[in-house]
Amino acid sequence: MKMLGLILLLTFPTLQTYAGSNAASGATSHLVYELTIDGSINPATSDYIHEGMKQAEEQNAQLILVHINTPGGLLTATRAIVTDFLTSKLPVVVYVSPAGSQCASAGVFIALASNIAVMAPGTNIGAAHPVSLQGGMDSIMTEKVTNDAAAFIRTISEKRNRNMKWAEEAVRKSISITETEALAEHVIDFIAKDQAALLDSLNGRRVVTSQDTVTLETKNAVVESHTMSWQYKILDTMSDPNVAYIFMMLGIYGLLFELYNPGSIFPGVIGAISLLIALYTLRTLPINYAGLALIILGIVLFVLEIKITSHGILTIGGIVSLFLGSIMLINTEAWFAFAGISLAVIIPTVLFTAAFFIFAIGAGLRAQRRKPTTGAEGIVGESGVTITNLSPHGQVKVYGEIWSAESLDGILPKNTPIIVAEITGLHLKVRKKSP
Repeated sequence: MKMLGLILLLTFPTLQTYAGSNAASGATSHLVYELTIDGSINPATSDYIHEGMKQAEEQNAQLILVHINTPGGLLTATRAIVTDFLTSKLPVVVYVSPAGSQCASAGVFIALASNIAVMAPGTNIGAAHPVSLQGGMDSIMTEKVTNDAAAFIRTISEKRNRNMKWAEEAVRKSISITETEALAEHVIDFIAKDQAALLDSLNGRRVVTSQDTVTLETKNAVVESHTMSWQYKILDTMSDPNVAYIFMMLGIYGLLFELYNPGSIFPGVIGAISLLIALYTLRTLPINYAGLALIILGIVLFVLEIKITSHGILTIGGIVSLFLGSIMLINTEAWFAFAGISLAVIIPTVLFTAAFFIFAIGAGLRAQRRKPTTGAEGIVGESGVTITNLSPHGQVKVYGEIWSAESLDGILPKNTPIIVAEITGLHLKVRKKSP
């Protein structure tokens, strides 16, 4: 029989391939693909989730498990993740964990968009109202943004058969509840103390995906963790508005210092690199161009203060303009949670910028305007004495050196005090020095 089986495999290799594919399929049918959201929701987060879900499908995983702990994030990134969840071919389970974690603002939309939402003991969910703690929104804009977010979360809740009333109140009234309250309000499906308990509770559950109805088999599931790559971690860090703001200001400092002190090289290189990083980072953030214009205006006012005597008026204007521009730079209306630039970053930066222009750049410009004291140009304006008659040509002594000279005041006798008016090559033009 063994010989017969070997002959069949050698004669019909397709049978071997088919058997192998079934074995592989069986090996991956119990695979749980694990992703983690720990921090704010931004473009790097949405790209990481999208890539992870794609790889889970390629590996024929039976479900995608997303651990979440977030204070909120960017609207566009949240919509991208929700779209991926609602159109996923695989079941998506969101697990708010570990104890002490929160699923706030943007996280609420993501959790409700999952096929199964689970929370660990000691966690909370809610407060999904879109807020703007910097710059503020007028009443019409506030109502518009809130209505849009409310409609968005109702659509998600209806799709997943969750408590639509609570979901809308989480947006309109910033309601936040514990895991036990969330279970009672039919916001989540169950509570699990840890991942092992979660997998036990999932076993045998039927889940409706975008394409089919799936029965989960997680009793002996293999969990494969997909962490953020270093590229995504860097992008995630740079997506912080505070980091983008610091890089932008460093870029401005470096380039201006190089322009006013040509040949320094190092400040110019650092400034160019910082500015490029800032431009890339700001591209991923919702920029308020009025705020950016105010920052540029503030820098211009600082430069003018160096060149124009305004008795501090331009400096005060620059500080006010830079401060207001920094507050308004990030359009927080596009976030489900406060994500503007921290005042703890803005205030020291504004003060440092004022000092930087007044002292550093100012000193450089004053040095450029200062009369040369060395070289050929440094002799202009210096005093000396004639050592021969100048009629009008002769010789003079300046700095203990003998120069050929020409009088601009007619004939000057020997030992007449003179002052250097100009220099041409090694020839001086002098005038009689007044008593």
